[in-house]
Amino acid sequence: MASFAEVAGPFVEMAHKIVWCSVATVDKQGRPRSRILHPIWELDDQGLVGWIATGPTPVKLAHLQASPYVSCNYWTPAHDTCMAECAAGWVDDAATKAAVWDKFVSAPEPVGYDPAMIPGWDNAQSPGFGVLKLDPWRLRVMPAAAMVTGEGTISWRA
Repeated sequence: MASFAEVAGPFVEMAHKIVWCSVATVDKQGRPRSRILHPIWELDDQGLVGWIATGPTPVKLAHLQASPYVSCNYWTPAHDTCMAECAAGWVDDAATKAAVWDKFVSAPEPVGYDPAMIPGWDNAQSPGFGVLKLDPWRLRVMPAAAMVTGEGTISWRA
């Protein structure tokens, strides 16, 4: 198992190149549900945190209330993959929601975009705009070649 420092940078690099990932939650009966979302990841000396701008739908709200964890899986057609398993929670304070909005607006493409293009998201305080904070406890980066050679996969677990 690799150290956090060995995995976190390559994870962010691959995730931000792929951009969209399958995010799975689990309902109160233990049944999974996946959807495609667009996290942005921040790596600094404090650690790694992910942010997802998403609508707080009844399903997402109920699933995260039942089990506050998500699995984020990225994949390319060339079969490069990376994964983050995370504790997840809704952010309610206005300052953090505004900061996350600005992160997406100011990030370079393809990770950055203007959230106002989403219907009902006029600004960070729009009722339909929600923010999920992701705190990873497990990361894995697996280049496509690792599927053939068995070498090159790196993993970290808190």
